[in-house]
Amino acid sequence: MTLAAYREKMRDLPLVSLFCSCILPEPREPAADKKEGVVDLNLCSIRDMEVIELSKRASGQAFEVILKPPTFDGAPELRATTPPRQKPSLAEIQKKLDAAQERRKCQEAELLKHLAERREHEREVAQKALAKECQEHRATANMEQRQMHLNASQERLHEEDKHSVEVS
Repeated sequence: MTLAAYREKMRDLPLVSLFCSCILPEPREPAADKKEGVVDLNLCSIRDMEVIELSKRASGQAFEVILKPPTFDGAPELRATTPPRQKPSLAEIQKKLDAAQERRKCQEAELLKHLAERREHEREVAQKALAKECQEHRATANMEQRQMHLNASQERLHEEDKHSVEVS
């Protein structure tokens, strides 16, 4: 059945017939007659189906459809098979273990290197902070000395002024 014919059939059918035609499709066409745009509805066959009319109303009809599980007799096999795995030899296992051990050693070495760099950076930061603190302490001490020297100079000038007033 072509796609256009299938669509036309769906427009013409009432709802129940549409549902039943999807579940109980027409027999398959031979594989040699397959054409482009053909819809194959026969992937599985449902052998037992029961349709029970529940109620008729002005708004429509209600049905209960009871289905048994579908059987896939004659359907193409869809499972992909994987090739059987060969059991690894002792040499291959040992080679993989050695490679894993080497990777672990490299990761550990990188981690230790990173930690050493971090420690060195912290040490540098601490030294810079200490140097800055020392420099600030020296600057403060130097300012205090200058202030004391300035005060002493001002006192001497004041005393000299007094002395010059007394002498004159």
